[in-house]
Amino acid sequence: MKILVLNCGSSSVKYQFISMTTERVLAKGQVERVGTDHAVLTHCFEDGKNIKSVSDIPDHAKAIELVINTLIHADYGVIPDKSEIRAVGHRVVHGGEKFATSVLITEEVKDKIRECIDLAPLHNPHNFRGINACAELLPGIPQVAVFDTAFHQSMPMISFLYALPYSEYQLNNIRRYGFHGTSHRYVSERAAKILKKKYETLNLITCHMGNGCSITAIKNGKSFDTSMGYTPLEGLVMGTRCGDIDPAIIFTMASKQGLSISEIDNLLNKHSGLDGISGISNDMREILKQMEAGNERAKLAVDIFCYRLKKYICAYYGAMGGADAIIFTAGIGENAAPIRELACENLECIGVKIDKTKNKSMIGQEGLISTKSAKTKVLVIPTNEEIIIARDTRYIVERLK
Repeated sequence: MKILVLNCGSSSVKYQFISMTTERVLAKGQVERVGTDHAVLTHCFEDGKNIKSVSDIPDHAKAIELVINTLIHADYGVIPDKSEIRAVGHRVVHGGEKFATSVLITEEVKDKIRECIDLAPLHNPHNFRGINACAELLPGIPQVAVFDTAFHQSMPMISFLYALPYSEYQLNNIRRYGFHGTSHRYVSERAAKILKKKYETLNLITCHMGNGCSITAIKNGKSFDTSMGYTPLEGLVMGTRCGDIDPAIIFTMASKQGLSISEIDNLLNKHSGLDGISGISNDMREILKQMEAGNERAKLAVDIFCYRLKKYICAYYGAMGGADAIIFTAGIGENAAPIRELACENLECIGVKIDKTKNKSMIGQEGLISTKSAKTKVLVIPTNEEIIIARDTRYIVERLK
């Protein structure tokens, strides 16, 4: 079975085409600048080579049509005909409380996804457009929705409920939802295999650190708590998001600076975090370079980032009564050895001790970076959200027969 995995953003469509017999990625890429007459397709092959093209792509439907035509292209396609696309798996950001697992997309499911648009107005509409486009371009082909929020639906009420009037939860669905669920799920399942232990017996702390960052406490194989909340703004310091702040700061910005709600929203989401503190960039690589060159603001950004991460690690360790392992993943987690070292510094009190030599050599690779004697293991595991989407899609589609 060959499965097309799609991730439709506001102005992009990312894709992977996977042969599930061996879980080989036959091709992958993205269409950027969707909605313009200079959209860019980057199509990558198994051997690492790629091709690029620029064309007029007014909407997501045309972008997905371009992807399909590229997959079946006479010169550089990987299949002779689109009939070999047996199913499509979609990343859908928000499933609210309606979806705790991945599901076959039906008209009823589409209605429920539509109902979640208010919870993710910047993401779900574009995910929905991808679903509708595939229904037109690949009629009769089963489609599956895999939700970022689904993994976290196992959280108990003490973890997900805010201390607001209970009616806010009952009437307006205000609660912690959590995000990056497919990433936390993938790396935690992978950790169980590396540690050679049963998944349902493990307590894990998974740190997804990219431009967006979240940390999850996984207790006995299920999400117990997670740092992102009602929206992806809460929690850790991120590339451009502030993470945890006193809510009263918003009132101060509005009253003393005269900022509107939309201006505050823009400041907290797009001009804060690493970018706001450092005044340099939201890219950790650039900030680390500047820190090494003696830039004090860069050092401050790194120190705050790691301190916030360390606080969450310790909080989740205590909340679960211990942890078998801590896992670092995503762009920063997989590649920034100095960040991992700083985040684990002085955590011997919870059984953490990393091997600095191993840590420095573990760049974009999978493996243990803790010492042999460490009670709490520390791992680096490159995430693979697409394979989770593909596996869930295959599982659901095979049961339709």
